[in-house]
Amino acid sequence: MTLNATIAAVTERIVERSRDTRATYLDRMARAAEDGPRRAHLSCGNQAHAYAGAGPDQDALATERAPNLGIVTAYNDMLSAHAPYERFPDLIRAAARANGATAQVAGGVPAMCDGVTQGQVGMELSLFSRDVIALATGVALSHNVFDSAVYLGVCDKIVPGLVIAAATFGYIPGVFLPAGPMTSGLPNDEKSRIRQQFAAGEIGRDELMKAEMASYHGPGTCTFYGTANSNQMLMEFMGLHLPGASFVNPGTPLRDALTEAGAKRALEITALGNDYRPVSEILDEKAFVNGIVGLMATGGSTNLVLHLPAMARAAGVILDIQDFADISEVTPLMAKVYPNGLADVNHFHAAGGLGYMIGELLGAGLLHPDTRTVAGDGLSLYTREPKLEGDSLVWADCPGTSHNDKILRPATNPFQATGGLKDLQGNLGRAVMKVSAVARDRQVVEAKARVFQDQEEVKAAFKRGEFTEDTVVVVRFQGPKANGMPELHSLTPTLAVLQDRGLKVALLTDGRMSGASGKVPAAIHLAPEAADGGPIARVRDGDLIRVDAVAGRIEVLAEGFEARDPAIADLSNNGHGVGRELFEVFRQNVGLASQGAGVVV
Repeated sequence: MTLNATIAAVTERIVERSRDTRATYLDRMARAAEDGPRRAHLSCGNQAHAYAGAGPDQDALATERAPNLGIVTAYNDMLSAHAPYERFPDLIRAAARANGATAQVAGGVPAMCDGVTQGQVGMELSLFSRDVIALATGVALSHNVFDSAVYLGVCDKIVPGLVIAAATFGYIPGVFLPAGPMTSGLPNDEKSRIRQQFAAGEIGRDELMKAEMASYHGPGTCTFYGTANSNQMLMEFMGLHLPGASFVNPGTPLRDALTEAGAKRALEITALGNDYRPVSEILDEKAFVNGIVGLMATGGSTNLVLHLPAMARAAGVILDIQDFADISEVTPLMAKVYPNGLADVNHFHAAGGLGYMIGELLGAGLLHPDTRTVAGDGLSLYTREPKLEGDSLVWADCPGTSHNDKILRPATNPFQATGGLKDLQGNLGRAVMKVSAVARDRQVVEAKARVFQDQEEVKAAFKRGEFTEDTVVVVRFQGPKANGMPELHSLTPTLAVLQDRGLKVALLTDGRMSGASGKVPAAIHLAPEAADGGPIARVRDGDLIRVDAVAGRIEVLAEGFEARDPAIADLSNNGHGVGRELFEVFRQNVGLASQGAGVVV
């Protein structure tokens, strides 16, 4: 199938834009690779320190030439998504020994849960945790004793942070090992209904708590299609997972077999063998375009519009929001997974999942077929699904049809013709909007502004009954420089109630929503942000604002708007409490949201 003309043009544009940075990056990786196996350059004393805790693997590490596998883990047992990783190091070490090699835990990285910190002060550390994870991974791999690495991470900032570090150490091969989603609990539409009832004061906290516990009930990722599961999709489309690994439940024989196979594959692709596949060669321009196509085809998280540019920059690739918007315009929305539909990721996986989707998109000419992956050459390898035949792990071709067209459809008969991500520009700056779950008649809102400094003010105004007409809710000083750019996801039930009451409502903010943003039109990631003197700082209550996702515009329709002095907020309270003191250097040095809001890249 001939590659779609828009996909080809966007890829070429990225290649041209990245020509110098990518060349510099690849030259650095080539020079690092020329040094050969890392351990060969350590003194005997260096090596003795590295192997002292390796128990039965000490002799093999000291005297043999077999590869040594570094494990970078985001394990903690407070996060359901990462709790399954407790067992992974033992599985990986056993797999390494069975293949005549060794494996060591190189280091751990922090993994915070946005579900726990949602609406709380801790959320102000969330975005910056991505850069901390990259730094922590760098420390883990800096010991220079690893021939390959496996990366254990799932959720929002964890995978992007690990990818940034894997690209920085791009001369080392790496395989990402997912933990899988928890089994299905309370249906997502029922959970959403109960949250809206609580926001409207119709039920008490006891009923809300009962519903939340029934939704998040066991080990594994949350089952809605938010950032965590978007990350897993991304790793498969970009060739850093084994095929079909993303959505196999934790604690199953197939999950364990995939973990062992991932460790074995990481050992097979080192420079010591005949199939050297460094991360630097996998993470090229085509891989990032494929990832964006996957994001649009699945209706994935808006957080990836922040993370992908930062991830790409670590590999010398420069992405722009326009790349996302142009790819979205030609990519069909093939999946309906909550919040874009009623199904969860387990239902999506059972309907055919990523293997079916990749096959369809390849057939439609919307993916680059000739990428390098950890599994081998060519993305067609990812149209297969893993199965156990007795004790053996095998891959079989995915079915050529969807098992449930209410969840997953072919590229020729999608839920909608475009992926549903919009690049919005105008005299307010630049923002993005995910419209895959927003009704067409709600994608244009022209209404007076109500301006707030944080989400709690919005909820308080709602409780006072102040929203009685169509409104553009402006929440500013929520960008990375102001307070770390927390998600404002706790506004979703409140704004949804207003919408259900018949009002036209839009959100405009320099903050984030999340992968769970849904039916309310939300122009987010607005840059420049208010704390940087961006135009949103000049908006006043009563200004007529037009948020137009159809035309891609965000504008204040007020005379003399550009000549106003920007509002200046007192942000002194954002700098202390719950660890915020430690992140002042991040707030001072963070880049624009439109460029990934990076600190270390």
